[in-house]
Amino acid sequence: MSAIERPGLDDLAVAERGDAPSTRRAEPINILIVDDEPRNLTVLETVLADPSYRLVRAESADQALLALVADEFALLILDVRMPSMTGFQLAELIRARKKTSQVPIVFLTAHDNEDQQVLEGYGTGAVDYLHKPVNASILRAKVAVFAQLHRTIRERGAVSAALLAEVLERRRVEEELRALNETLDQRVMQRTEALRVADLRKDEFVAMLGHELRNPLAAIRTGVELLVARGPTRTALERGRDLVERQVDHMVRLVDDLLDISRVSSGRISLQNATLDLAAVARQAIEMSQTLIDARGHELIVSLPAEPVCVEGDFTRLTQVLNNLLGNAAKYADGPGTIWLTVERASGRAEGSADAVVRVRDSGRGMDAPLLKDLFDLFYQAERSADRTEGGLGIGLTLVKRLVEMHGGWVEARSAGRGMGSEFIVGLPLSQATPPVADRLDVSTPIPHRVRHRVLVVDDNHDEAAGMTELLRIDGHEVLVAYDGRTAVETATRERPEAILMDIGLPYLDGHQACRAMRDAGLTTTLIVALTGYGQEKDRCRSRKAGFDAHYVKPVKIKAIRELLAQRFTAG
Repeated sequence: MSAIERPGLDDLAVAERGDAPSTRRAEPINILIVDDEPRNLTVLETVLADPSYRLVRAESADQALLALVADEFALLILDVRMPSMTGFQLAELIRARKKTSQVPIVFLTAHDNEDQQVLEGYGTGAVDYLHKPVNASILRAKVAVFAQLHRTIRERGAVSAALLAEVLERRRVEEELRALNETLDQRVMQRTEALRVADLRKDEFVAMLGHELRNPLAAIRTGVELLVARGPTRTALERGRDLVERQVDHMVRLVDDLLDISRVSSGRISLQNATLDLAAVARQAIEMSQTLIDARGHELIVSLPAEPVCVEGDFTRLTQVLNNLLGNAAKYADGPGTIWLTVERASGRAEGSADAVVRVRDSGRGMDAPLLKDLFDLFYQAERSADRTEGGLGIGLTLVKRLVEMHGGWVEARSAGRGMGSEFIVGLPLSQATPPVADRLDVSTPIPHRVRHRVLVVDDNHDEAAGMTELLRIDGHEVLVAYDGRTAVETATRERPEAILMDIGLPYLDGHQACRAMRDAGLTTTLIVALTGYGQEKDRCRSRKAGFDAHYVKPVKIKAIRELLAQRFTAG
């Protein structure tokens, strides 16, 4: 006779009524079955077979203890009579361990029902005591009760853990809100002060902009009135010419700086990167700033390396960086002083790296340490005296910093204090590539050009058109004039000029429309040049698509027009 009765039809009926444990998809419940007879374990596995249970076998007390260490169990079904250690002794060990002290134990025994033995079983912490042969339905029902109890405890534990986590999260949020509220007044005051400073700098910038633009305009007007007062003598003409040219160049630099800082700040500037020798960039910047340095009577000491110091960068923008630093040094050195420019290799800021470094140092006014932290801020002026003899809008160093950072580099300012001079240091990542052999600084020789061409000037600004017309006629060209896009197309189609200098913002037809109409009318070989106030890359791209051969940003020097005509129409 088997130790446990086989389930019969009654048992199946119980399961169909739903009294058996649920078989819904869930994490299986661990049940440990312990018996020294493998046959009895197999029978238990058959009776308790259920997808919601995970039955773990143990044929000795030692195996049972190892299983209890490894896993968590909802129920332990334990045979009383086992060799080496009885079920009662094993139960006492289980109750003595904190991890397993609450595991329900159901004893199974094949011996007669003796009250003393039953009491001993309950004394070890058993929750039930069944005699073999055990009715399968009763066993399944009891196991189902303990399994459901375990599920409920586990689910409540999960809910409690979730609630605890929510409570802790709410406490954390409350603490953060409390901390934020405690610092709210301070942050409001700081923000208000920041807005006040920003507003003050904006007002100062507007005032500086008016001052800076009025200065060259005043000088230009004085030069013009000087010509009127003295008459067209050669000396007066030369002085007036030089004065107007200097002031116009100054205004162009102001406008260029304003446009550049706007483009950099809004991310609308792109770099045309190539492998460059930083010494070549330095030489170009020296050439651009030499006039200002000489005018101030400064001595420029240059130290360039014998071997190329290569970087990946935009030649024009890096030249602009160094030109701004040299110009800054020239402006803030009182009286004849000294400016040092050095290009070298040096240790990079990252451990084990190397940078190409440019140092621009001067013997000028210097500055106090507190000023250094704000020096690269937009519109910041270290000197705020009413006379503002040095000029500038306070954007040059900001532009330097942002252009350098766009190249992956860094810039810093140093000064030992007032009267001790200043030093600006620019670091750029070294490149292992070799720059092209061609020298970017070669001075091109004048290209011979034909004395006479037929040129059409198109501009709705009559003064601008008249000035360009007069300059071209002085060079011996035959000049036609139109003041709107529609007239320009008609004139160009009829007169077939060799070159057309055309503004973009025109009445009736804009410059792009007019250029396309001229190309469609058969002027395929005519040189058509855009002269415009729009100079971004997207503007140049749009001009190219419309059919323009070249794009110049106003104000354009006549020298550039002469060179363009000479290149296009070489003698012979």
